[in-house]
Amino acid sequence: MRQAAIYYKGEKAGILKQHDDGSFTFRYLEMWLSDPQNPSISLTLPRSQPVYHSKYLFPFFYNMLPEGTNRQKVCKAKRLDTDDYFGILMTTARYDTVGAITVEKIKESV
Repeated sequence: MRQAAIYYKGEKAGILKQHDDGSFTFRYLEMWLSDPQNPSISLTLPRSQPVYHSKYLFPFFYNMLPEGTNRQKVCKAKRLDTDDYFGILMTTARYDTVGAITVEKIKESV
């Protein structure tokens, strides 16, 4: 299982996980949900539901990925499979994203 913290304007809003079977979950943090001033991170991931499940990377996160030549360059430089969307997301969405969302890999505990 791999996981990443999802930040909205620098504040931790939730956790995105890729499970061993390749499926994904996104969970808002209780702290984020407890403040009514905090928005949903996406129209497709509203605050009305604390946990979301998907067989594939959620479209909202998939749309944050680089495309074409940029994706190829990132994959070559970081030695990532071009189909490892979650790995690419964790590599490229840490600092420089379009919008308010950033993604930080959570180190695996042993």
